[in-house]
Amino acid sequence: MSTSTLLLSLFKYKAWANEELYAEMAKVDAAAHEAERHTAIRILNHIHVVDRIFAGHLSGTPHGFTATNTPQTPTLEELRLSVAATDQWYVAYVQSLAPELFEQKLSFVFTDGQNATMSREEMLVHVNTHGAYHRGAVGRILAQLGIAPPRDLLTRHLHIVEPERRQPVTAMA
Repeated sequence: MSTSTLLLSLFKYKAWANEELYAEMAKVDAAAHEAERHTAIRILNHIHVVDRIFAGHLSGTPHGFTATNTPQTPTLEELRLSVAATDQWYVAYVQSLAPELFEQKLSFVFTDGQNATMSREEMLVHVNTHGAYHRGAVGRILAQLGIAPPRDLLTRHLHIVEPERRQPVTAMA
């Protein structure tokens, strides 16, 4: 499997996992669980801000963020729409990137002012693993509220989008 094929699969998975998580977050009673809901939205917003920051690094455009979260907390719906657009940006970006560019190293500055250099593929892997880590934290909040968090698993995603993967493996001759 090539780097581009693997990363494309991971970004499609990330978009799917985000959709499932936002659907479950919509079930949280804002009045009954105001603090927990706010905390979860802050975590989701952090994921999104970091995604946008790295999109800026990858595209060579200013991202406009001075921190890894925003002072204001967006509504869940505003955030869901922006996350969906960003997820689609990453899918399109990975699809359009020439294979030789994945290893290209880019220099940038973190929001804390520290200089950094990472390859495009390292940045893309970071965006994926960072989001997965924090989605798990939001899933834990949902579980504490009695809402079953989505099964955020790559294997589940692959079998949903490619149901033929559930077919028995035939023996090799």
